[in-house]
Amino acid sequence: MTWPSLLIFAVAYLAVLILPGPGVTALIARVLVRGPKGAPAFIGGFVCGALVWFTIAAAGLAAIASAFATLFLAIRYAGAAYLLYLAWKLWNAPAQSPDAVDASPDGRWRLFLTGLAINLGNPKVIVFFLALLPTVVDLDALTLFGFAELAVLIIGIASSVLTVYALAAARARRVFTSPRAIRLMNRGSGVAMASAAAAVAAR
Repeated sequence: MTWPSLLIFAVAYLAVLILPGPGVTALIARVLVRGPKGAPAFIGGFVCGALVWFTIAAAGLAAIASAFATLFLAIRYAGAAYLLYLAWKLWNAPAQSPDAVDASPDGRWRLFLTGLAINLGNPKVIVFFLALLPTVVDLDALTLFGFAELAVLIIGIASSVLTVYALAAARARRVFTSPRAIRLMNRGSGVAMASAAAAVAAR
C-alpha cells in the first residue's frame, strides 16, 4: 500500500478512537478504581475485536456479518450486562487505599473478554471500516501484505490510545487519598461503567 493511503487510514482511525466511546469509558472507570494492573488484558481484547471487524470488512464479508447479527447482538447484550455488574461492584467497592486495591486485580482473562465483547458488540466499528477502506484501498486488489500493514496500524493505534487513557487514569487516581474521595471516585466510576453499558446496549 502507498504511504498516503496508510496515512489517511491511520489519521481517520486515530480520530475515531480519541473520542471516548464505551470501551475507553469502561477502561478509565476500571483503572480509576482497580488500578492499571490488568489494563493490558482489556486493551488486548479490545484490539482483537477491532481486528475481527477489520477482517470482516477487508474480506468483503459484510453479508456474513449480517447473517451472524443475532450472535453479535447476544455478545453486545452479554457485554452490557457484565459492564452493569462491574458498575454495581464499583458503586459498592470499599474505600480502600490505591495500594490495597492494586494487590487484587481482576482476572486478566475476564478483562480480555470484556474488551473483546465491548468491541464486537459495537456495529459502528464495522460500519467505520466498510466506509473507510474503499476510500483508502481497492479491496479487490488488497494483498496479504497490504492487509498486514493495515492490521499493524490498527494494533498500534488502538493499543497506544487506550494505553494513554489507562496511564492518565492511573495517575489521576493517586490524587484521591481520603476515604471520602475514594468512595466518591468508586461511585463515579460505577456511574461511568453503567453509562458504558447503556451505550453498548443502545447501539
